[in-house]
Formats: sequence, structure tokens, C-alpha cells
Amino acid sequence: MNIDRIEFISWMERLIERFDLLGEHIGELEKKRGNVDGEELLDNQDILQMLKISSRSLQRYRSSGRLPYYTISGKIYYKQSDVHQFIRESFTSRMPKT
Repeated sequence: MNIDRIEFISWMERLIERFDLLGEHIGELEKKRGNVDGEELLDNQDILQMLKISSRSLQRYRSSGRLPYYTISGKIYYKQSDVHQFIRESFTSRMPKT
């Protein structure tokens, strides 16, 4: 099977158009991905991966009130700023012994 140059260029242009459409679609999905008041919402999986903790630990932080959460349509979300505040409050620095 031999493809001439014009046909090849035509196919490549069609592929590039498709990639551009996919890129636009992904961009739209990212914009819709859970924003409240311009702030990104994170779900349980995001938090578990970010903090490298178990789901039980995450549940314990929610139950104790240390990590605020929001329930939307039965799914739990966390504001990114709340998570960053939780990390700052949980961080303890060690003072070197002299």
C-alpha cells in the first residue's frame, strides 16, 4: 500500500484537528471539575493520594472536625484551602537540640 504525499498530509491535518478538539474538550472538563466560589474541590481519592494516608485516617480527621468537608449529592468534597490549612496546622517542626 502506497500513500502519496497529498493524501498523507490530508490525513495528518485531520489527526491534528481531532487532537485540537480533544484538547478543547479536556480544557472544558477541567474548568467544570468542581469549583465552588472559584476554589477547587477535592474528593476523597485526591486527599488520600495527596496526604498518603488511609481512608480510615481521613474519616477520623473528618469526624474529629480537624478537616472540614462538604457533601454534594452524597459525595464528600474538601476545599483546597481547607486541606492546605489542615496541613499547616498538622505540621510540627522539630527544633534541633543544642
